[in-house]
Amino acid sequence: GMLYPRDTPSRERKELGGLWSFRADFSPGRDAGFAQRWYRRPLRQTGPVIDMPVPSSFNDITQDPSLENYVGWVWYEKEVLLPLRWLQDDLNTRVVLRFGSAHYYSIVWVNGVQVVEHEGGHLPFEADISSIVQASPGIPCRVTVALNNTLTPHTLPPGSIQYMNDKTRYPKNYFVQNIRFDFFNYAGIHRPVVLYTTPSVYIDDITVTTTSSESVAMVQYQVSVVGSTLYSLSLSLRDQEGKVVATGDGPAGELKVLNPNLWWPYLMHENPGYRYSLEVKMQAQVNGALLEDVYTLPVGIRTVHVTSTQFLINGRPFYFHGVNKHEDADIRGKGLDWPLVMKDFNLLRWLGANSFRTSHYPYAEEIMDLCDAYGIVVIDECPGVGIKMPESFGNKSLQHHLVVMEELIRRDKNRPSVVMWSVANEPASELPPAAYYFKTVIAHTKALDPSRPVTFVTDANYALDRGAPYVDVVCVNSYFSWYHDPGHLEVIPLQLTTQFENWYKTYQKPIIQSEYGADSVPGLHSDPPLMFSEEYQKAMLREYHSVFDKKRKEYVIGELIWNFADFMTNQGTTRVLGNKKGIFTRQRQPKSAAFVLRERYWKIANESSCLPPIIKSHSLFL
Repeated sequence: GMLYPRDTPSRERKELGGLWSFRADFSPGRDAGFAQRWYRRPLRQTGPVIDMPVPSSFNDITQDPSLENYVGWVWYEKEVLLPLRWLQDDLNTRVVLRFGSAHYYSIVWVNGVQVVEHEGGHLPFEADISSIVQASPGIPCRVTVALNNTLTPHTLPPGSIQYMNDKTRYPKNYFVQNIRFDFFNYAGIHRPVVLYTTPSVYIDDITVTTTSSESVAMVQYQVSVVGSTLYSLSLSLRDQEGKVVATGDGPAGELKVLNPNLWWPYLMHENPGYRYSLEVKMQAQVNGALLEDVYTLPVGIRTVHVTSTQFLINGRPFYFHGVNKHEDADIRGKGLDWPLVMKDFNLLRWLGANSFRTSHYPYAEEIMDLCDAYGIVVIDECPGVGIKMPESFGNKSLQHHLVVMEELIRRDKNRPSVVMWSVANEPASELPPAAYYFKTVIAHTKALDPSRPVTFVTDANYALDRGAPYVDVVCVNSYFSWYHDPGHLEVIPLQLTTQFENWYKTYQKPIIQSEYGADSVPGLHSDPPLMFSEEYQKAMLREYHSVFDKKRKEYVIGELIWNFADFMTNQGTTRVLGNKKGIFTRQRQPKSAAFVLRERYWKIANESSCLPPIIKSHSLFL
């Protein structure tokens, strides 16, 4: 299991955020840290170190251009004193070190002993370090992390290292990291690092699924316990007032909830994001002592169903009017930052957005918690972006992709906000091996979680896409009058209508316009509209919207603008300090297009017959 660390009567947490010691390995092979065993002693004794904030990306923190675009191994270290009560072995206490994420490949040592190795930059991993720290109470615990951001044809996302061997043009050992995706490959310890405790017999995992009718809901649960086979489990489901509405016992069962408060999306109900609290209590006898572990899981009761023309949440048609995002901001890069997170959610609600896709990787658990709480619907996407090379469709890549989906579903399976899994973005799905590859990944995902639909996001030709037959919802990206027929807004109605009709005629599945948009440089104006002006971005949106309004009466179930905010990319002749397709700037200030989208999204929300009058009357002030 990978339960989110929470303080409970039986569990404690200690956050390790703040300044860590940091050192990049600039040796030609990037391997000096391993050859000299930097993990065996304090990092400051190995050579010069600097302070590095955690969580954050390391790229933009300093004035060193070689760190901005660094590729290879970097080293982090933190020393921490643990409470003595954690270290008394007779108390049967288990101490766990957990990383919310670190990009991309991590090796972790505690006091010089390797405790965990993990591949993948956007999902949590942890290690039981009890025996190491309990062996030396009162001595600072030294956590060392070696982190490598190199991307290869078999990583997710893929990339390749290209060595420049022309000595008349490039220095010795010169290489570049090639990527096939349009965002900056930020690296570092991006999410919180925590130490937490459990008893030695503990609740390892909880899985919850829900079904409901008008007057009754059923909450199916499975609980796994590790450390003993002799234990008892009791469960209590409480509403938001703390009242117990259902109880159960044992490792698997069903809780019956009368007159349930369902989890509804934002703007679909006057009380969106309603969650119950499922308290799981485990008791076990160990060496004559009674051990108790308690974990509380938020639970939203909702159902998801897909027809050939609709997406239903709790039996009602749901229309995605939302955004694509990035975890991206000045200075901190992809590092979790609470003020930024709250600003983004306030902008989403101001905009009238009811949904977003986690383009193009799983977002922080803290962000997902807020989606659950605020009723923001999520298409949860794995890091399968830039799968373009034939070698990225082989068995090695496929096996890693399956593991990533296991880790993602293990983390987010209980979230009511997550209504669909996305296994990739814009892969080369017209290639012959893509058929078996996506058939396998999607079947594996459905086997892990039969309760949610599965998609991937395509920009391939409808007649050539070999993965599309296996999805439940067709998600299509297109940039008519931008990457195709640039500057010609007049072609959008015909081309977009043809796109929708071809996809629907071929697959008879509901369609989401999962990306569309145009770059605009804030403050750049042109009338008539010219590319990169705020007016062109507005005009393109309006052309797309006119077609959406016709097709959403048929089988189009959503529209997600690209992008919520401007974001950093690799340098290139078409990118001026990053991608400028945001309706907000990178500093979260609105461009003209934000007001166009806000007016539209509130209009769509107000057309919904189930929207309470109080929200309609106050919509302009939210």
